[in-house]
Formats: sequence, C-alpha cells, structure tokens
Amino acid sequence: MLPLRFAARWRVASIILLVLVLIGTLMPAVWFWPDRRGFVDWFVNVDKWLHGITFVLLAVWFAGQYRRKSYWRIGIGLLFFGVLIEACQRLVTYRSADWLDIAADAAGIAVGLAVAMAGLGGWSLWVENRLARNKAEASGD
Repeated sequence: MLPLRFAARWRVASIILLVLVLIGTLMPAVWFWPDRRGFVDWFVNVDKWLHGITFVLLAVWFAGQYRRKSYWRIGIGLLFFGVLIEACQRLVTYRSADWLDIAADAAGIAVGLAVAMAGLGGWSLWVENRLARNKAEASGD
C-alpha cells in the first residue's frame, strides 16, 4: 500500500465499495423500470458495458491506493471478485451468470490498470496531500 495517512479509512471505503457492487449485482434490477420487457431488452444490450465500466472504476480505485508493483495483484483480485459475482448470480433465480460478463470484467480491469499506469495510479495519495495542504493553508501555517 502507498504511505497513506488514512490507510485504514481507505481500506474500509474499499470494502464498502466492493460490498455495494456485490449487492448491486445481486439486486433484482426491474424494480425501477415500469416496462419490464423494455428493461430486459435495454439491459441485455448494455450489460457487458456496465460490467466493463464498473471494473474500470474498481481497478482505478484500487490502483489509487497501491504501488504499481501491486497492480497485478489488483488485477487478479478483481478478476476473482468478478467470478464471485457470477457464482452468486447463479444462486439467485432472478439473475443469470454469464462467462462473457467475466470477459467484460477482465477487459475493464485491463483498461483501468492501463489508465492507472498512464498516470492516474496513486490518486489517493494526491488527494490526501491536497487535503493536508488545504488544511494547512486554512489554519495559517
């Protein structure tokens, strides 16, 4: 992990984020859509994109807290998380598991880690330093 002042808080936020993603993938998705058939048609068309975008964001999130040499671990961990999601979706009757979802997850992870390697990695250290600078300026130091 990067030398973060609030490492424990980042870890808690990371766990909460993963739990929210897992809950979101297991919730019945039709409760907010008045036309169920229209929703199913829409969802089938964008499901893989939603998987990919979610895993891009997760990869960038974790790359913000860990050193570049740990990116491969982030990739493997998130891929296992994607497999866990699909395994859990097999257990509920209103969702279906799909190997192409895991492929979309893997593509999202690759894109997210590439973005991190291009310069966005370590963003949480930047955020902490910026907050500390703002706090110092506000207190007159």
